[in-house]
Amino acid sequence: MSEKPSADAIALGDSEKSIAPLRYSPDVASEQFRQEVESNRSSLRGRNLTWAIAFVTGTGFTLFGYDQGVMSALLTAGQFEKVFPQVVVGPEQPPNHATLQSLLVAIYELGCLAGALSNLWIGDRLGRRRTIILGGVVMIIGAILQTASYSYSQMLVARVITGLGNGLNTSTVPSYHAECSPAAKRGALIMIEGSLITFGIMWIDFALFWAKGSSAQWRVPIALQIIFALIMIIFINFLPESPRWLLKTGQSARAMAVISDLEDKSIMDPDVQQTFHAIKEAVELEEGTSIDEADGKRHPAGKASLRELFTNGRSQNFRRVALGVVIQCFQQITGINIITYYARDQTILFENLGISDVKSRIIAACNGTEYFLASFIAIALIERVGRRKLMFFGSVGQTITMILLAILGSIDNSAANVISAILLFVFNSFFAVGWLGMTWLYPAEIVGLRMRGPANALSTASNWTFNFLVVMVTGPSFESISWKTYIVFASLNAFIIPCVYFFFPETAGRSLEDMDVIFALAHLEGVSPVAVSLRKDIPAAGTPEADRILGVTNVD
Repeated sequence: MSEKPSADAIALGDSEKSIAPLRYSPDVASEQFRQEVESNRSSLRGRNLTWAIAFVTGTGFTLFGYDQGVMSALLTAGQFEKVFPQVVVGPEQPPNHATLQSLLVAIYELGCLAGALSNLWIGDRLGRRRTIILGGVVMIIGAILQTASYSYSQMLVARVITGLGNGLNTSTVPSYHAECSPAAKRGALIMIEGSLITFGIMWIDFALFWAKGSSAQWRVPIALQIIFALIMIIFINFLPESPRWLLKTGQSARAMAVISDLEDKSIMDPDVQQTFHAIKEAVELEEGTSIDEADGKRHPAGKASLRELFTNGRSQNFRRVALGVVIQCFQQITGINIITYYARDQTILFENLGISDVKSRIIAACNGTEYFLASFIAIALIERVGRRKLMFFGSVGQTITMILLAILGSIDNSAANVISAILLFVFNSFFAVGWLGMTWLYPAEIVGLRMRGPANALSTASNWTFNFLVVMVTGPSFESISWKTYIVFASLNAFIIPCVYFFFPETAGRSLEDMDVIFALAHLEGVSPVAVSLRKDIPAAGTPEADRILGVTNVD
């Protein structure tokens, strides 16, 4: 077979696709292999296994949301201010207190950034499960240190340590979940993780309002993180490792066992065989050999290197990694953290409207609840309408909302403030539908297996980098240009819309290996991957016609 398939080999007719023979892996013919597969099968299978994985990964993201929400609530807790007077902001306080308060919130993002980047080196070595366990253990250590803090500097160090663990988790959990999910349900399952971020944020401020008598007002809520982390660490030991990582590390029998357990089918079932063959083929293609674009020939690839992140060819590594990094950046520059991290400002706003202290906190908590409920819309729609349409919907709505907030901010009267408070709910809704879970789902889908670990580390690092920048800039921005800050974020949201249209391929309904086929075909035809992703005639990974597109030499 030639190194580059002909146009005829790529553009196969529908009739040939429909009768393409199923190719069973030669391994299955071995009785020893079958026995090894059976010995690795789990008691949890099918739907039960799928939901068990969703529960554990969801717990990880509830922990993520809780850790974000608890600090924004603590900043106005009386007992917290007593122990850490540096966070108290007001006209009678030193001017550097606003910066010190922002630093206490934002330094967590620096820890998360370091944790995400560490996955460049340890993620593929430890595997998905052990990396998540390590992240959970580090978060427990950080939570203990935060709970026991008696000085501002001690709390800063503890926040960084907690962030290290969360960075490991947020750069691993979505990949693990995506690699263990069927294509038809993957989007909805991972969108649940996004919903649980908001679940972790709800009602914390209101609950803390009543605990005024001792430092338990803030120590107990911080310590509660440990419960979520322990649940995640304990129960993930009962779950299988990612079949993609198992095949990548040469554990074929264990991988086959996981695939058949997830499908709850025999290892001889055609669906199980095709999934196994597609993943194994992707591993062999990426781990065993690579195409040198200079001479068009295959050479030993060896282990993945960071330099490969900047290559293109059929794998389109640079384009795919860039998409993962950019979409995480986009989530943060929407301006969601104006509301999330500075949720206390909602309470102040409601109090300024003449609403009582208790009622203002109830309304602010209801905002978080509505945010959580709105995220269920994305779960229901993600597989029906696809990723791109939800991103469009969210960005357009967020742009309009920011423009209205800017207009109302310039008016600044009682009626305008009431409408602005309502618009906080509206912005949360658009974000929950379009961008909340999307940026954790899409990077895990868009990148090939060989680069998935490093790419998710970089994309998550992008999230935390821009998270830090937005948190640090928002306070000073409102002090300097007031309502005009909303104009900046409206412009950024508007910028996202054409970027999604021209550069982001659709991934709905595709297996993770199908995306390799789409990018390879786009490269061979010299067209945009976006256009190819919207076509209905793309052969499924693991079929002979897909092999020809990928340049696999062992096609029957």
